[in-house]
Amino acid sequence: MSLNFRHTFRYAARLATACLLLTPLSAANSAGLQVEPFKAVYSSEWDLGFSLSGEAVRQLQQTGNGWKLSLDASAMVASLSESSKLRFTSAGVEPQSYRYKRKVLGKKRTSELEFNWQNHQASSQVSDDPWQLDIPAGTLDKLSYQLQLRLDLINDRETLEYQVADNGKLKTYRFVREGEEEVTTELGTFNAVKVRRDRGPDSKRQTWLWFAPQLNYQLVRLLQTETDGKRYALVIKELN
Repeated sequence: MSLNFRHTFRYAARLATACLLLTPLSAANSAGLQVEPFKAVYSSEWDLGFSLSGEAVRQLQQTGNGWKLSLDASAMVASLSESSKLRFTSAGVEPQSYRYKRKVLGKKRTSELEFNWQNHQASSQVSDDPWQLDIPAGTLDKLSYQLQLRLDLINDRETLEYQVADNGKLKTYRFVREGEEEVTTELGTFNAVKVRRDRGPDSKRQTWLWFAPQLNYQLVRLLQTETDGKRYALVIKELN
């Protein structure tokens, strides 16, 4: 049971992170980006041979001259907290720091990432393997890239590709559009744009996301399949 639970929460953490794509952003204007604080709740379902359901809460808050995007989720004897402090520039989203904390069956895992834009470096010291990475302009963390993705959808940009500082490496995250589909949620039924994470032709792991133009490209659904065929889903239920 403990092994199954650890697998379950690992998958749940992946889904919860992906869920942060829901952050409300309005289109860019001549004065720059306009954002709105928010609180959103999703229902979640995992098919792991047994049914497991729960909730995840995400918030965007203004903090001084910047913003904080956060996720807090829990299930049984596990918890996950993730946040990204960032700002918006004329070029888009610019991360300042990233924090991650997970606790499963009493075992903890934490990481912290700092961005030094003057020296164009990202560094992590809170791990068993500290690292430092030279980064180009536009580099994002594992939460802030999701804000940039939504902004690019709002502005109908063709290329959905992002450089992400991830575990000491600069990785490319790519997404492709797959048309439109109708999605029914507790907030209503929406004709949503379907987007897929492109991990390459040989990858058996797949992630799809549905964004509703009627909600300014809010994420209304997520579906992920793992290499073993297990499926995981998220559907929006509340948005304040």
